[in-house]
Amino acid sequence: MSALPDLDHTHDPALRSWIASANTDDTDFPIQNLPLGMFRRAGATGSFRPGTAIGDQVLDLIAAAELGALSESLGAVLRTCEGLGLNPLMAIGPALRRQLRHELVAALNADAGPKQSEQLAPALVPIGDVEMTLPCRIGDYTDFYAGIHHATAVGKLFRPDNPLLPNYKWVPIGYHGRVSSIGVSGQSFRRPVGQTKAPDAETPSVGAIKRLDYELEIGALVGTGNEQGHPIAIGDAEQHLFGLVLLNDWSARDIQAWEYQPLGPFLSKSFATTLSPWVITMEALAPFRRAFTRPDGDPQPLPYLDGAANRERGAISIRLEVHLQTRAMRDEGVAPARLMGSDFADAYWTVAQMLTHHASNGCNLQPGDLFGSGTMSGAAADQGGSLLELTQGGKQPITLPNGEQRVFLQDGDSVALVGRCEAPGRRAIGFGPCIGTVLPAVA
Repeated sequence: MSALPDLDHTHDPALRSWIASANTDDTDFPIQNLPLGMFRRAGATGSFRPGTAIGDQVLDLIAAAELGALSESLGAVLRTCEGLGLNPLMAIGPALRRQLRHELVAALNADAGPKQSEQLAPALVPIGDVEMTLPCRIGDYTDFYAGIHHATAVGKLFRPDNPLLPNYKWVPIGYHGRVSSIGVSGQSFRRPVGQTKAPDAETPSVGAIKRLDYELEIGALVGTGNEQGHPIAIGDAEQHLFGLVLLNDWSARDIQAWEYQPLGPFLSKSFATTLSPWVITMEALAPFRRAFTRPDGDPQPLPYLDGAANRERGAISIRLEVHLQTRAMRDEGVAPARLMGSDFADAYWTVAQMLTHHASNGCNLQPGDLFGSGTMSGAAADQGGSLLELTQGGKQPITLPNGEQRVFLQDGDSVALVGRCEAPGRRAIGFGPCIGTVLPAVA
């Protein structure tokens, strides 16, 4: 079995679907993507069901199987996902997921003809008419710190002479986060209240936090797990990954500054995390793999984090952006403002290295476990993946197109993360929405 997903006919850029909206240049969901998620019709009270996004439609996968477009073996697994999430599909491993991709391409490509489109019409729902939930039941959430540009920029704010700690270039740094407050795109959350200490104050105080921030991250979802006490070799790591999502790890910077020593983030991170609802499978990402390299002079990964496949194609190029829309902008009909852009290919550690390191002590990973990449910033000052970076720690306000300024987030602000994969000669694919909105603190 290949260590990394291979290119095959499902990645052919010439492929087109009989669903016309899947063939436009600006769609996130052409037939080459086929992301997986859990949906139900908006306003319905029934269970969420597994689906795939194709153009401006969602294909109900259980209905597609019942209509004969998918094999009985896939239909049996998909039915077990209803009301539970994609975990049963995740647990089985990549072979069945690849079979699902191949069968969907066979059913949805333009060559399938009018008979197939008539057959599957009852299984399609306009994407604007669905409600999404988290794609799976997340058992554990680990947030890594793989964005070296972010780590360096933030380190300079607090340690100008030594921004990166000695272990950063040797080991994937991470901490365990909170699962219960993870929500799906469209999430609104209350501004947290917490204990903080101003630099000029003698004692700490409690109140609504003032330095609320976002963090632009990629989330990786575990597919097949491992037994406790059995590490995962770097050459096998990709077989245990299911796919990627966008992840906004909201941060209370004033709580964080007061609490993070000696044990790291706690209440500054646990109040909200927002995910995009569609999982972009590892197979869909195959055309956008890149060589993983280290800058000259940096240490090479230790042997357990190093392998030929990871060196050749371990990095993934994903163009990332953050857009901000204030309450006033929404009221005035002003579009969200783009704040920055970066590329996930710049991550200092690959998702395979994160997974391998996580399991290296015998930790047992489970289907649906979530990894955050850490904030993905670019090298330039205007490519910060958080307001902490873009405003130089709150010292340089950002001016928005309508004249408003922001140092940190205010009540009513909505933040949208954008992810899109592009490569010469390939059909671009996207991640869909990842939007969260700040509500006032509880009085």
